[in-house]
Amino acid sequence: MTVSVIGSCGFRSAGQKDQMPLPAFFRLSVDYALPPRCPICGVTVDADNRFCLTCWQQLDFLAKPWCAACGIPLAFDHPEDSRCAKCLIDPPVHDGVRAVVRYDDRSSLIAMRLKYGTRLGLAKLIAQHLQKFVADCDGDAIIVPVPLHRSRLWRRGFNQSVLIGKELARATGMQMDYKVIFRSKLTPPLRGMSGVQRRKIVDSAFALRADAHERLAGKPVLLIDDVYTSGSTSSACARLLKKAGAEQVLVLCWARVISDVEYG
Repeated sequence: MTVSVIGSCGFRSAGQKDQMPLPAFFRLSVDYALPPRCPICGVTVDADNRFCLTCWQQLDFLAKPWCAACGIPLAFDHPEDSRCAKCLIDPPVHDGVRAVVRYDDRSSLIAMRLKYGTRLGLAKLIAQHLQKFVADCDGDAIIVPVPLHRSRLWRRGFNQSVLIGKELARATGMQMDYKVIFRSKLTPPLRGMSGVQRRKIVDSAFALRADAHERLAGKPVLLIDDVYTSGSTSSACARLLKKAGAEQVLVLCWARVISDVEYG
């Protein structure tokens, strides 16, 4: 009698109907050989793109109350239209920042593993967490990823912000436009630079497509990035998007750098 394996145990005769589709059988085999793992520490978890309990508890998730202008978390409850002292003095160009977590040694691993290509599937994890912020943007928003310069894109092979944007568009049904704004100048890595240095470098690094006004006029925009550091890059992009007629520009990102002083 001919027999074959069902799952991890049990047999059936050759004449019996299949109890499990072939793809599902192979999925079980792959899951057994390569079980889902926490994207931070690597321990086995119950599903893809899930954190283990320890890492989940140690991630610093950001929530209200936050500044209505820049989205920085506020230490105490405030009315929703409250602004931090910095934004009262110098309002940002964009209409707020929504970050999932505070940038630290753990959350940075997610961004770095996506950015440098070792775990491209993490774009889906980030997009899943960003979905809760979509309602904060008015109307039928357009997803616009922060662009990379073409030389960096050729070298890396992908833009992590585009990957996140695609996953968010797929999950929400929203439109994504990754060509409306482009990086016209190659800038040096900004890591380690002050906010003033960053602004000086990126202020003229981006440009709009000739038909940007037709694409954006009167529409809200969700500007997608992986990490929000000083806000220089996001502000430079938001300034151009507003120039093209975007009604609102809300920045969405995985992690945000927040100093202990800002965090209250």
